[in-house]
Amino acid sequence: MGAGIAHAFLAAGASVVVIESADDTAAAAGERVDRTLAKAAERGALTGTVDEVRARLRLATTAEALDGCGLVVEAVPEAVDLKTEVLAAVEKVVPDAVLATNTSSLSVDGLAAALANPQRFLGLHFFNPVPASALVEIVVGDQTASPVVEDATAWVEALGKTAITVADSPGFASSRLGVALALEAMRMLEEGVASAEDIDAAMTLGYKHPMGPLRTTDVVGLDVRLSIAEHLAKEVGPRFDPPAILRDKVAAGELGRKGGKGFYVW
Repeated sequence: MGAGIAHAFLAAGASVVVIESADDTAAAAGERVDRTLAKAAERGALTGTVDEVRARLRLATTAEALDGCGLVVEAVPEAVDLKTEVLAAVEKVVPDAVLATNTSSLSVDGLAAALANPQRFLGLHFFNPVPASALVEIVVGDQTASPVVEDATAWVEALGKTAITVADSPGFASSRLGVALALEAMRMLEEGVASAEDIDAAMTLGYKHPMGPLRTTDVVGLDVRLSIAEHLAKEVGPRFDPPAILRDKVAAGELGRKGGKGFYVW
C-alpha cells in the first residue's frame, strides 16, 4: 500500500519520501515503485519519463527524512500500538504537517489520542491497487479541523481520484460494506451454495462489481479480512463474526494472493 500511495503522488507531480524500517525494505519499496511506474509509462499514463518521475522519490529509514513534508500518510500494518508509535514519532519531526492514517478499520480518534495536535490528523483510506483505484475515503475524527479536511479533499482530487467523507465509525463506509459482502460470500461457499468462481461471477456480471468478493479477499489478504471482521464483530455486533472457513484458511496459512493460495490458487 505504501508503494502504491507513493506512486499515486509521484504520478501527480509531488515530491515523495518513503520511510521504511531498514535499508533492505526501503530498497524493496523503491523497486515496487519502479515496477509500477514502468507499467504506467507503458500504458501512457505517466507524465514525463520514469527516470524524471523517479527522481522525485527519496528512500529513507528514519522519520527525520520527513522534515519539510506537508502531508505524511502512515501505511504500516493494522496494529494500534505500531501505528500510534509511528504517528507520534512523525509528529515530533513535522509538527505542522497534516498526518493521515491509511487504516481500513481502526478508530481515527483512538489513534489521535497519541498525538499532541489531533486537529491535524485524519484518515486517508486508499484502495488496492492504489494507482488504478478511483476512490479515497476521508475519515474525519472528532477533533479533525475543517481546513484539514478541505486540504485532504483537494489532495485526493489532485491525484485524479474521488473523495468520500465519512465520520470515524467502525469499518467506516467502505470496509464495513465490503466485509459484510465478503463474509456472506464465504458463508455461501461454506454451505455449498455455489463455487467461489460462480459466487464472484454473480457480483461481477450481475452487479457490475469489478472483482468478486472472494477474489477481492484474496487480493486484500485473508488475514487482513479476518482482523477487520473480528474488530467489527466486537464493535458492531455478531453479524460480523468471521465464518469458520475464513479462520481455517488463515490458520492453514492460506492468506490469498500474497501466499499463493486463498479462495483461489494464484
